[in-house]
Amino acid sequence: MAKQTKSTRGLVENAFTTLPLGSIRPAGWLSTQLRIQADGLTGHLDEFWPDIADSAWIGGKGEGWERGPYWLDGLVPLAFLLDDERLKQKAHHWITSILHHQQSDGWLGPFQDANYGYPYDPWPVFVLLKAMTQYQEATGDHHVIAAIERCMQKLLALLTQQPLTSWAMLRSTELALSTYWLYERTGEAWLLDFAQTVRQQSFDWLALYQDFPYTTRQHQWTFQSHVVNNAMAIKYPAVWYRLSHDLHDRQGVHLLLATLDTYHGQATGVFTGDEVLAGKNPSQGTELCAVVESMFSLETLLTILGEIPFADRLERIAFNALPATFKPDMWAHQYDQQANQVLCVVAEDRVYTTNGPDANIFGLAPNYGCCTANMHQGWPKCASHLWMRTPDDGLVALIYAPCVITTDIAGASVRVEVLTTYPFEENIHLRISTDRPVHFPLLLRIPGWAEGATVQLEQGERQEARAGTFYRMEREWSGRQDVALHLPMAIRTQARYHNSVAIERGPLVYALNIEEDWRQIGGELPHADWEVHPKSPWNYALELDRAQPERTCVFTSRALSGTPFAPESAPVSIQVQGRRLPTWIMEHHAAGELPESPVRSSEPLEDLTLIPYGSTNLRVTEFPVLENKVLQRNVW
Repeated sequence: MAKQTKSTRGLVENAFTTLPLGSIRPAGWLSTQLRIQADGLTGHLDEFWPDIADSAWIGGKGEGWERGPYWLDGLVPLAFLLDDERLKQKAHHWITSILHHQQSDGWLGPFQDANYGYPYDPWPVFVLLKAMTQYQEATGDHHVIAAIERCMQKLLALLTQQPLTSWAMLRSTELALSTYWLYERTGEAWLLDFAQTVRQQSFDWLALYQDFPYTTRQHQWTFQSHVVNNAMAIKYPAVWYRLSHDLHDRQGVHLLLATLDTYHGQATGVFTGDEVLAGKNPSQGTELCAVVESMFSLETLLTILGEIPFADRLERIAFNALPATFKPDMWAHQYDQQANQVLCVVAEDRVYTTNGPDANIFGLAPNYGCCTANMHQGWPKCASHLWMRTPDDGLVALIYAPCVITTDIAGASVRVEVLTTYPFEENIHLRISTDRPVHFPLLLRIPGWAEGATVQLEQGERQEARAGTFYRMEREWSGRQDVALHLPMAIRTQARYHNSVAIERGPLVYALNIEEDWRQIGGELPHADWEVHPKSPWNYALELDRAQPERTCVFTSRALSGTPFAPESAPVSIQVQGRRLPTWIMEHHAAGELPESPVRSSEPLEDLTLIPYGSTNLRVTEFPVLENKVLQRNVW
């Protein structure tokens, strides 16, 4: 990775540069997943949900605050990743309508009322600007840059009269990103002054984490303990590091992540918050908005700092927590997901901290509509950050999934096909084609868990690749050449709440496959509301060798078909054995407090099947472990 240096234009140079939207095309299961999203809520929300269909952002009488920009921020990348004309027309309609109605003073969007704080509330504009920058990169529309510049001039004038407050003060980095984007295209020095003003008026997240007050489950709603604000704040130190050049800011990222893991972390790489930070109990929830915002924060950190642990965590969230919070057809979602989720019902007696009785059902807008608007960015933004450019004009693979990358390097047309079913298999095949010989470096991320990884070019010898590093291949590429990457996936265990255990393999976390009973309780198809009840037992303790889990776990796989993120089509599974714990029961319509491991049970030993967390709708992920004197290898 290139050494960080101060840019001559005033910002620290990014470790990597994102490829223009449309340079990466999804393939294989990823293309299928994005198509499911396009055919579900994302592609149709503007046709029936009043907050989008009649949005004040496009001249309607509906909500005119954050929901329209949230939806657009996911719709735009989805449309151009799939090259879907229907979706691109929707994005074009919204962007051109907003541009056409730009105020004479530069303000973009409707004025707000007392419900949202103050008339010139900048928070929803922050989200809009992120959507507009993506649209401009995909289309080259020069009107967008001019409109953003005028809007930022208006914002600068406003901030001299009314400093940031409320949501905008807590989420200022979202504006900083668009400000940097514009500066790197225009070179206008006043934009850095504007960014400095924004930082001075921002909430200081780094100071909060240096003396972190939220070390237990919270019960009172505050801006500072709000889970989505904290998910956005993960990138706060690095974003301001670009402006300050202060290593203290850069290093602060690791403090934020370590603190959240210590007090609120979950097996999937996210942290609890239903709706405020809620501790490590796996029955507490995590808001969907926090999942997608954590992902975007990590994508931003990868761009700025380029450190492998951010990519490892991003994969972990994207392949586990993200798909698990949607109905497999993506026509319904949860507000809160739980690592131990054994029942999804409307219940007044509930485990959540500040959320309502319907927070974990699957529906159109359970609990509150922010996730209905904001859920759309998760898959598309992850797909658009799979690969990036390096400062020395090369390519770097950050997240592995089937896709095709097309770009120009030193005047040559370069195409990279990623042929794989990863994360469900260990092998990744890269097919690199150029229209003429061209010299450039290719960096391959080797995940921190991938001990014994190897890389092979064509028929050459296999080379070892050290876990937790970038494997660099710098050479002249000519014609078509193939690279084989092997990432061994050993079964691993993770110590969790009350000395329980979670089982992992590669980037996937595995959970108990609980039989489901879906009951429609409201709405209308296809965007109905659903409760999900268990049809099989869930309260098991595992008979497991924690130090050598391969002795007591057996991995199996089958051909991938359809979406891998549904229980019936999960392509991989792990067999393990366990006994029921009759004393572990439901409390507050959720799995009760995890008993401290090790535990004892006289119930019969049963064969259990675990499938990827992202393929489950009901699940147990953190298991008690049985007390065992001797563990023998199981024969299946």
